[in-house]
Amino acid sequence: MTKTTLNYAETTDLVINKCVFSDIMKSMRVSGNMLINEEYLPPWSVSIPDASGLERLLKLDKGTQAVAFHYVKRGFIEVVPEVGELIMVEAGEMAICFGGVAHQLSQYPEKKSVSVESILIDGNNPFAPNEKNRVRSTSVMCGVFMLKNVELNPLLAALPKILHVSTKKFDISSNLTNILGWIDREISQTVQCTYVIERLLELLCAEVLRAHLYQLTTSSGWFYAMKDPIISRAISMIHAQPGDEWSVNRLAGGVAMSPSRFAARFNAALGDSPMAYVTKWRMNLAGRMLRESQQKVEEVAISVGYENVAAFSRTFKRHLGVSPAAWRVRLNYV
Repeated sequence: MTKTTLNYAETTDLVINKCVFSDIMKSMRVSGNMLINEEYLPPWSVSIPDASGLERLLKLDKGTQAVAFHYVKRGFIEVVPEVGELIMVEAGEMAICFGGVAHQLSQYPEKKSVSVESILIDGNNPFAPNEKNRVRSTSVMCGVFMLKNVELNPLLAALPKILHVSTKKFDISSNLTNILGWIDREISQTVQCTYVIERLLELLCAEVLRAHLYQLTTSSGWFYAMKDPIISRAISMIHAQPGDEWSVNRLAGGVAMSPSRFAARFNAALGDSPMAYVTKWRMNLAGRMLRESQQKVEEVAISVGYENVAAFSRTFKRHLGVSPAAWRVRLNYV
C-alpha cells in the first residue's frame, strides 16, 4: 500500500504512542520510596519540602530528581503549593508534584505545619485519631518517585507542576487501583521488601502518566502530540534512530506530508521545530550515556549523530549548561 497521511491516521496511533512512551519511561530509571501511610484527624497540616529538600532528606544520588506524590484512601486533603493555587484531592485521587515546589497537605489547619522530616525522624503520628473519632479522619498515603535522566525530557517538560489524577475515571483506573492496593499491603507488612516497593512505584508512575495521557483535553503539548498519528509517527522515527541524519524533509517524507505542512503541524503541537526536538532528545541521550557508561565523549557524540566533537560539545553546553566533561565530573563520573 502506498503511504499516505490517511493510512497513518488510521493505523499507527496506538502503536506509536506505546513505543515512544515506553522509550521515555525506560530512560528515567524510575524507582521510589514511601514516606507516610497514616490516618490524620483534622485539624492537621504537614509540610513537604521542595524537590531539592526531599533529595537532601532522602540522601539521593546526584542527578536524581525527587517527585512527591499523595494518594487519598479516605476523606480528602488540600494540597497548598508555595506558589500556585490550592488543589482539593478527594478519596481515590492523587496529586503528583512534578514541578518540585514546596507544599502543605492539610485539613482545616489551625496551627503551624509539622514537617514531614520531623514525622519521619520521630516515627509518631501527631494527628492520630482514636477509635471514637476515627470515622472523621482522613487516610493518606504519600511517597516519592525518584527519576534519573530528567534533563530535556519532553514528557516531564509537558507536565503541570502538580498533576491531579483520579483512579475512577479512565479505562486504566483498575491498574492504578490495583497497584496502589499492592503498595498499601506491602508497606503494611511487618517485614517490607524494598525491591518490591520500588518496582511497584515504578509501575505506579507509568500508570499515572498514562492516565494523564487519556484524560488530556488540550490541543498542544507533548501528550497531545502522542495522540496525533502524524506527529507521533515522526517522533517515533526520531526515537528509534536518534543518530540518523534527520532533516525536516526526511521526517516529512516518513509521514507522507509536505515539509512545510509537517513543520507547521509539528510546531503547533509541540511549540518546537522538528529539528529542535531532534537536538533536545539527542542531548538527553548524550547526558544519559555520559552518566551511565564509560564511553568517551567522542563515542557519545557519534552515537547521537555528531561526527564533529567540537560541534557536539557546543550543542551540549548550550542545552545543559556545562561541557560533556564537566557534566561527568559533576556527577562523579570521570
